[in-house]
Amino acid sequence: MPEGDSLHRTATRLQVLVGQELEVETPNPRAAVKQLAPVLDGRRLESVEAIGKNLLLRFDGGLVLRSHLRMKGRWRVLPRDAPLFGSPWLVLRGDEHTAALWHGPVLELDRGVARRLGPDILAEPPAFDAMLANLRRGAQERPVGDALVDQRLVAGIGNMWKAEALWEAQVSPWRQLAGVSDGDLRTALESAHRLMRGRLQSVRRAHAVYRRKGRPCPRCGAPVKSWPQGDGARMAYWCPRCQAGEEPVGA
Repeated sequence: MPEGDSLHRTATRLQVLVGQELEVETPNPRAAVKQLAPVLDGRRLESVEAIGKNLLLRFDGGLVLRSHLRMKGRWRVLPRDAPLFGSPWLVLRGDEHTAALWHGPVLELDRGVARRLGPDILAEPPAFDAMLANLRRGAQERPVGDALVDQRLVAGIGNMWKAEALWEAQVSPWRQLAGVSDGDLRTALESAHRLMRGRLQSVRRAHAVYRRKGRPCPRCGAPVKSWPQGDGARMAYWCPRCQAGEEPVGA
């Protein structure tokens, strides 16, 4: 699933359309039934903003189009008259460029998504105090790895950066929030912010634990472990030696 840094890169690419009155089409039948094209066609795109894993396109008249990419969604920006293959969910044509969305399962007019999300991990400056308050407000028996990807608490962190940030903080994803100090939580959040900002600036870094099951931890050499976590059963990765703590039965 695309994470917060991917959405920020997409928002940057879409800036070429900001300020223009757009031709809007919804070639995919599943998108056409949403009746977005008749509402948005000919309107001026005022801004494009990434908040967490959501892309918000603001049009004149106070209309806000929300795009969430889930697992397979992809935006591409092409020359205006470039051929489009398949059936994009959404096509936005400007003066010189066309933006097209493929496999966009969440595409809707939405004025309130920002109010339902936690602080954006990629904000400058990041609101770490508010993130900590959100994490402490919920059930403290919840595993920290599951809490960090709850977009209502902290927006933008996905499975990959959760794994890498907790490894840097030397905190097991299975440790309950009650057993994680505010200092360690803040270290994990700061690590996620720094790593994701680095990726936005094209800083490439080898993964320490993500998708490295059975390979040696780069810090202590112990074999990396993995196990499904949370309602979505997304795979957690951790070092059992330097991220010691509670572990699920069978892991």
